[in-house]
Amino acid sequence: MPADTYPNPDTPRCHALLPAAGNGSRAGTALPKQYQPLLGRPLVAHTLAALRAVPAIQRVLVVVAPDDTVWRDLAGVDVARCGGASRAESVFNGLAALRAAGVPEHDWVLVHDAARCLVTPAEIEALIATCRDDAVGGLLALPLPDTLKAEAGGRVEQTIDRQHKWLAQTPQMFRLGALHAALAAARDNGFAGITDEASAIERTGLRPRLVQGRASNFKVTYPHDFALAEAILRSRP
Repeated sequence: MPADTYPNPDTPRCHALLPAAGNGSRAGTALPKQYQPLLGRPLVAHTLAALRAVPAIQRVLVVVAPDDTVWRDLAGVDVARCGGASRAESVFNGLAALRAAGVPEHDWVLVHDAARCLVTPAEIEALIATCRDDAVGGLLALPLPDTLKAEAGGRVEQTIDRQHKWLAQTPQMFRLGALHAALAAARDNGFAGITDEASAIERTGLRPRLVQGRASNFKVTYPHDFALAEAILRSRP
């Protein structure tokens, strides 16, 4: 990945990082779910189309497994074969690749799940507009719409108050240097408890901003999710 030249190094830019090294075992598909066809295109191609439609994003880096034999290079997209054993490790390795390519520490990185193929450019632009001048950064999220239950032994143990509770989505937008350092601090423990980028930032004592997204920006995870994703894609112009 070639190094960049920044005419004005004091102006932060935005980059997208897409971890796509998982095998998607819960999806029940022959291929890793990011490569499963949706309307005749790999799922990840729909995800990338949304990111590349946002003018503020300067580059898109896809992180795949070192032994990935399915990935097909796409114009305008960089690929790093440095995927790790976990999502957090893949993101950490992808951030290291950006740093090695000369991306400044103060630039913004939007980490997005490859399987969230229904995100729209408008949602991404709203996140950038809200967080570009924020001291910490933030993430797309959805206020919890349903009643929340705690379970024990397959039965309801209690009903939990859903007020002030949000469902985390992606992209999640943080400064390259801050996010890399936050993940580096969790690396010795195997990234235990790091389920997204915001959780790593929170461990440093910072509070990411919540930017309301849409329910359609769900992560394709289970077999029935593919049919729903296709139906939503068909409904769009």
